[in-house]
Amino acid sequence: MHARSRVAWTVRRALRSADAAICPRSGRPYPAPIASAIRRSYATEAAQQNYRLVIGQPTPETHPHLLKAGELTRGIQGSEYFERRRKLAQALPDGGVAIFQAASLKYRSGPVFYEFHQDPDFFYLTGFLEPDAVGVVEKTGPNGEHIFHLFVRPKDEHSEAWEGPRSGIEGAYEVFGADNAGDFEHFQSHLEPIIRRAEVVFTDISAKPDGLKQTLVGLLAKFKGETQPIERPQPLKPRIHLLRSFKSFAEITNMRSAGRISGRAFNEAMERRWKSESDLWAFLEYQFRMGGCEKSAYVPVVGGGDNALKIHYTRNDKLLKDGDFVLVDAGGSYGGYVTDITRTWPVNGKFTDPQKDLYEVVLGVQRKCVGLCREDAKMSLDELHGIAEEELMVGLRSLGFNISLRDLTRTLFPHHLGHYVGIDVHDVSSYGRALKLKTGQCVTIEP
Repeated sequence: MHARSRVAWTVRRALRSADAAICPRSGRPYPAPIASAIRRSYATEAAQQNYRLVIGQPTPETHPHLLKAGELTRGIQGSEYFERRRKLAQALPDGGVAIFQAASLKYRSGPVFYEFHQDPDFFYLTGFLEPDAVGVVEKTGPNGEHIFHLFVRPKDEHSEAWEGPRSGIEGAYEVFGADNAGDFEHFQSHLEPIIRRAEVVFTDISAKPDGLKQTLVGLLAKFKGETQPIERPQPLKPRIHLLRSFKSFAEITNMRSAGRISGRAFNEAMERRWKSESDLWAFLEYQFRMGGCEKSAYVPVVGGGDNALKIHYTRNDKLLKDGDFVLVDAGGSYGGYVTDITRTWPVNGKFTDPQKDLYEVVLGVQRKCVGLCREDAKMSLDELHGIAEEELMVGLRSLGFNISLRDLTRTLFPHHLGHYVGIDVHDVSSYGRALKLKTGQCVTIEP
């Protein structure tokens, strides 16, 4: 460990031993969090120090063209990640422990792997972009006081020669603000004292053979009855998704950047004529990245003619025909936050009269529903969906279509009007569409 890091670590340990809270379960003191004045070391501080700590993702020091001072990930300050964990701790009951796991690298075949995508909840709470890690928020007080444990892959010279830098345990402390850090491969020994202190454990880790979930269940059974029963793990996702459903100013700024870049790409695409779905697809993905997005938010739908009615059509391999509509459902990702845009336009750039009439019906429904996306309208996504169905029926009948609600919902409008959007395209899946929309939430409106 670098001398400066060793000094900082020693100071942290000394502060933990002073004024430590007492665990109600064991009667022993918690390893108390670092004093708030100096407890966190983020990418900003690492960038300002005289030594260079290379980690497994961009920092303001290594990528000043991407991250500003203080940002742990693009657009998001390290202090905001701490505040998210504090709010989660505040939402836990006394003695509550939240355990969340990073995604693992998935392989197509042999050594060929898929693009890595971090678990959204893990990303939201840590900003850590590497695979194979476990985070723990251990509540120690009523106002969000907590201990943040982070178990990661250690530095490994051989692996890093092939894959690039890892953050390692030092990075977990110095950049990601962990109060306690350790080797992911030995998480069971790290978890034992945490579970022993816990009153209730919250996690969404799946029960795979030899997986972390089974380890947790085994530890709970091991310690059950030592002083009082410990419950089986409780779902964590609803508590995190409630927090994630309300976006901060920084999150909204990232989403606006994704939307602005993606919107410009759509506008440029509409100005050109395209021979195939594939050509249009390639152009949009190129424009997303060239405009500043890291990647596409999801595999886009580019459907000409009848393919436009196939909601999740992603082959995107047919020729586009003169006189047809083309539907595009696509968007870019900026700083880990996505946009979801669906637009339809004539392949040849000119509306026929019937196409224009249909387009204006759908556009009118969209504008009306967007206008109701405000807190004082007291509307939920489900209620907005009902309004969209009614308005589409009225509009289509005004054009002479003899259509029933059954025909509409089975053929023309089988999908839901909208969904939450944020880190995920279909964000916060456990947060219901029947709940009234509130200020700070972000949704799509796609009739």
